[in-house]
Amino acid sequence: MRIIEAKDYEDVSRKAADIIGAQIILKPDCVLGLATGSTPIGAYDCLAERCKNGELDFSRVSTVNLDEYKGLDKENDQSYYYFMHKHLFDRVNIDKARTHLPDGMEPDSDKECKRYEDLIAFMGGIDLQLLGLGHNGHIGFNEPAPAFCKETQCVNLTESTIEANKRFFASADEVPRQAYTMGIKTIMQARRILVVVSGEDKAGIVARALSGDVTPEIPASILQMHPDVIVVADKAALSK
Repeated sequence: MRIIEAKDYEDVSRKAADIIGAQIILKPDCVLGLATGSTPIGAYDCLAERCKNGELDFSRVSTVNLDEYKGLDKENDQSYYYFMHKHLFDRVNIDKARTHLPDGMEPDSDKECKRYEDLIAFMGGIDLQLLGLGHNGHIGFNEPAPAFCKETQCVNLTESTIEANKRFFASADEVPRQAYTMGIKTIMQARRILVVVSGEDKAGIVARALSGDVTPEIPASILQMHPDVIVVADKAALSK
């Protein structure tokens, strides 16, 4: 595991964009695993600016996203489909047919989870998986649990995750209670993993996830077992 200390959120975003951009340059037809949430937005802004300036070419890149709320359609402004188009896909020269997310409107969970796993396998796996880090150590929507969940699954969101996400909705009652998410095994099969973290409020979980026991009670701790992980975090997040 390689840990890169950044000065602040803007520096985290630039350094993360450097790593993602290098992946695209080295392998123009790479498969990127992408994440949502507030932390990656700065990196997406940097990537969009570099594409606009002709520094990056997304035309052969394919993407798969970590997760999607179950029950939200693509037009819902809180869906991750909407998020990705707003913050990245509509701002770069990517072929939209090469961008993939779980289908939040598929009611058959088993069918959708199998479809998504098969899709990732068909694409040849993920070259670089981008991750954020939840306050309880979740990655994707893999919440603390008695055991690591392996493959793409439909999960019930914890109260802490609902609480964290309610700021994006009119009320906590509107936050979906389920989501489709890549499983821990799916994430760990990515050839390289990039974790971005910012803020003093994440310092405690950063310390536990990166240097504590490997346990499904802190899902991100499994990343200690991956052969190629880069963590980009600011001084505040690394303070403990």
